[in-house]
Amino acid sequence: MKVNKYIDHTALKSSTTEREIIDLCNEAKEHQFYAICVSSSYVPLAKQLVSKSTVKVCSVVGFPLGNMSTEAKVFEAQQAVSDGADEIDMVINIGLLNSKNYVAVFKDISGVKNAIDKTPLKVILEISELSKNEIIKACEICLDAKVDFIKTSTGFSKSGATLTAVKIIKKTVKNRAKIKASGGIKDYETVRKYIDAGADRIGTSSGVAILSGNLSTSNY
Repeated sequence: MKVNKYIDHTALKSSTTEREIIDLCNEAKEHQFYAICVSSSYVPLAKQLVSKSTVKVCSVVGFPLGNMSTEAKVFEAQQAVSDGADEIDMVINIGLLNSKNYVAVFKDISGVKNAIDKTPLKVILEISELSKNEIIKACEICLDAKVDFIKTSTGFSKSGATLTAVKIIKKTVKNRAKIKASGGIKDYETVRKYIDAGADRIGTSSGVAILSGNLSTSNY
């Protein structure tokens, strides 16, 4: 299994510097990760740095809280795509979901999806803030909005991905959407467990360490 091809190599802290973005992109090219995941302001720089490689550029939108207006998310997503983003990871409006205002949640997601057309959209659920039933409902709304991926977490809440949540998501969406596990994934064995549970992509800032911890270099 080529684990490197599952990894979105990530740098999303508010303090992330240009130098760190340069290092991130160089590491992604060296280890042939699937993508790098950055804040929208860094998309132009990141795209320039990986343009001659196979590495994709993923931009977060409405990150990390998700509770800004749909219009703001749409603008940020469109700008990121214009700047060179190949994929968009948007945060669901958790407050609206908790309020059971499912129509508003659907409109928020579909607004971004329609705005970016064929650009793959991942919707971040922030599972640490949701019950099992809310995770299932969020997945159903995402399917109705025809999203491409459902992502577990921002990595900036009280906890990140869990195997239980990935299994719940997989059981709900089956093969109608892909799954990205993100938040707190830091070693090779954990990556394998998430992939075995149904994850199609892994978001992590520890990509290099994960590959270094895998002693069998034939796997990546």
